[in-house]
Amino acid sequence: MKIELSVPDEAAMQTLGRKIAGHLTAGGVLYFHGELGAGKTTLARAILQALGVSGRIKSPTYTLVEPYDLADGNAYHFDLYRLADPEELEYLGLRDYFDPGAVVIVEWPERGLGMLPAADMQVHIHYNGNGRRIVLEASESPRFQWINDLR
Repeated sequence: MKIELSVPDEAAMQTLGRKIAGHLTAGGVLYFHGELGAGKTTLARAILQALGVSGRIKSPTYTLVEPYDLADGNAYHFDLYRLADPEELEYLGLRDYFDPGAVVIVEWPERGLGMLPAADMQVHIHYNGNGRRIVLEASESPRFQWINDLR
């Protein structure tokens, strides 16, 4: 299942993040694709804030992963931009993060190719003038049929 959205500004990106978060109560694995500065971290922060993360949400560019405790479970935000080799993910204990009830957001998932499990949703963020064009591709899982509500 695939939908395309136009996001004109940062406020709209944050609104989209809140809408996505509202559907992640049972967890999910989301892969974010896009050029540097496209808005991957902005969208990730909006989702995490809407899930109840308070305080500063740091980009995990240097740490590779930032864990967050949620009221109903856990969230993990990965940024694999600086990953030198996908095998490094084994040293992080990658498998421990992909708990079925956790929300896992991975920026630059192509850098972990071969080591990451399948995503429930792929998020492709493209520059579109001053705004962004976002393509969401969800797995066929009934848990992700809600993406049609985002149109």
